[in-house]
Amino acid sequence: MKHCAGQIKYLVAIKELMDVDEYVRCVNISRHLGVSRPSVSKMLRCLANSGLVYEDFCNSVVLTPEGEKAVRDIFSSYKEVYTFFHNFLKLPEHEAHEEAIKFITDFPKETCERLKVLVKRTLKKKA
Repeated sequence: MKHCAGQIKYLVAIKELMDVDEYVRCVNISRHLGVSRPSVSKMLRCLANSGLVYEDFCNSVVLTPEGEKAVRDIFSSYKEVYTFFHNFLKLPEHEAHEEAIKFITDFPKETCERLKVLVKRTLKKKA
């Protein structure tokens, strides 16, 4: 299933926040993305209607199995894209992370997959 850019950015934010804390609240997402809480509520309603987060997101945002799969799909190229920015372009870890997130959320999945293949092939040649 294809997701719009906004949904992808929110799913990425939810995943990053879940990596840090067990409970993800609307206010955390708002701060993380630099958007208003009403904007977060509106997008969470959209994500719930799409079956990506559970309906009861007022206390804590929880991904559904379909939401978890979407996040796995989004992050399927992250490792290689991060490697490209950090190892190939020599960006510091935090900056490489930020650029990799921008890349996987803004570029088409096919482009991410092509970069993934290129990085894997290059690393294989170096080994």
